[in-house]
Amino acid sequence: MTTRLARPGTRRPRRRALELSTGLLAAALGAFTACRTPEEYRADADQAAYTILTQRREALGFVDRPFSLDPKPGSLRERVLDGELAGVGPLSLTQCLDVAAENSRDFQDQRETLFLSALDLTLERWAFETQYGAGLAGLLTGTGSADNASLSASGGLTRALGTGAKLVSDLGLTLAHDLVAGDGWNLTSDLSFALTQPLLRGAGESIVMEPLTQAERNVVYAVREYERFRRRFAIDVAGRFYRLLQQADTVANEESNYANLQLLRERNEALAQAGRLSDIQVDQALQDELRSRNRLIDARQSLQSSRDDFKVFLGLPISLDIALDGGELVRLSESEPGDVAYEESLVLALALEQRLDYRIAVDRRDDAERKLAVAADALRAGLGLATSANVRSEAGQPLDFDLENVQWEVGLDLDLPIDRIAERNAYRESLISREQRRRDVDELGDTIQADLRQELGDTRTNLEAWRIQKNAVALAERRVESTRLNLDAGRAATRDLLEAQEALLEAQNAATQALIDFQLAKLALWRDLEIVRVEDQGIEIEPALEQRLVRSEP
Repeated sequence: MTTRLARPGTRRPRRRALELSTGLLAAALGAFTACRTPEEYRADADQAAYTILTQRREALGFVDRPFSLDPKPGSLRERVLDGELAGVGPLSLTQCLDVAAENSRDFQDQRETLFLSALDLTLERWAFETQYGAGLAGLLTGTGSADNASLSASGGLTRALGTGAKLVSDLGLTLAHDLVAGDGWNLTSDLSFALTQPLLRGAGESIVMEPLTQAERNVVYAVREYERFRRRFAIDVAGRFYRLLQQADTVANEESNYANLQLLRERNEALAQAGRLSDIQVDQALQDELRSRNRLIDARQSLQSSRDDFKVFLGLPISLDIALDGGELVRLSESEPGDVAYEESLVLALALEQRLDYRIAVDRRDDAERKLAVAADALRAGLGLATSANVRSEAGQPLDFDLENVQWEVGLDLDLPIDRIAERNAYRESLISREQRRRDVDELGDTIQADLRQELGDTRTNLEAWRIQKNAVALAERRVESTRLNLDAGRAATRDLLEAQEALLEAQNAATQALIDFQLAKLALWRDLEIVRVEDQGIEIEPALEQRLVRSEP
């Protein structure tokens, strides 16, 4: 049997080198992975995005409320789900606006869309910033047993320039050890530098910076769309709120009518038992009472269904009992709105100036022009300049570079535009896209003007309808009172009073509907003129802009 003895000093250095390299690598990896936590990265991303959004919103004049992606703690929905609340109300319109902004799923979707646009911009900006990198590596090689060990560290930077140039620089350090020979550790370093610059295709700031330019504009679009959504959402909340008040008023009118018909039926039954009234008139009153009760049941069910829909819209649990402030309807009915004195030509001109969606359409038309220029540039020949240099230090003399032995190269790379089918198609698509964006602007402008003409007419028509129905209610009330007196005096029949009360009910419901229709038509007109502001006090309009809708007297 032959026993192979290890050479003195061989196994121990190998083990020591292995332990050293493994320990250094583990320590380096631990240090890098422990640098920042996911929560810190999230906070960093939030700060970058919020800074962009604050700047853009201020530049565009939207600074009424600070923007935040995260919902407020202790929201109404959370308090209900936690069992703290079983019901709320009565809610005013302003309170409903706050609840909707706090709990609405659609509103949260819009916040997230806006935030993501800013996050995308941070990535595009980063692409044109100096990017740093560093790394560590450990390597152990051998045949059968370990022969060589090495540790390497590198650090570098990359920078993309607006001209299309790309600069790359790297510094590396390598620590090597021959485990078999038992020599000491040798440290060497190398420094490299590379620069590429397109001279034809892909050169120029307008071409190179297009992704960043588009990302910047996308944030502007997202801010406008978010503000437009806030305004339209507020009008939507108001519309649903007022329609619920209308339905509640209908239920109240039906309840009052049903109570009056009950009294009439009881009166007729008493008179019939005394032989002073025929059974026909008793049955007439009873039949109208039954019809009224059926309408009342339907009206209550419709109101409950609409309330549930409203709770879903607000993002509230269905189980929550809510009540609305009926005083809002009283205040509307007691107010006496003046005539809508807006000049049509001024309305149309202001709309094209103020409408955020129209501004977006115009800007997207400009985007299409820029993309067409980029597509045309892709059809050109490619000519690139490439330079690089590398220098290495002697073993054991790190960072002591011999500048007389720098390895370098300079080259040109020419790509002739021989096969450009994909680029040709992209260019043709860009031409079509430009024409589409132009048509979009024209179509949206025409649609805006047509809608506003309709809404302006609806506002005036509904105002006149409300005035008519208001007089109709007063007339119907006098008719009911007069018919009741004549019925008591024996100069009128039951059918006369039933018809008078039915006319009163119809007039009351029609008047409320006309009032709500007028209010919503006015809000829709303001909304589509983009003169609405959503304040802490509720929905308001900008007085200076409204003044521009009225022609000054000469």
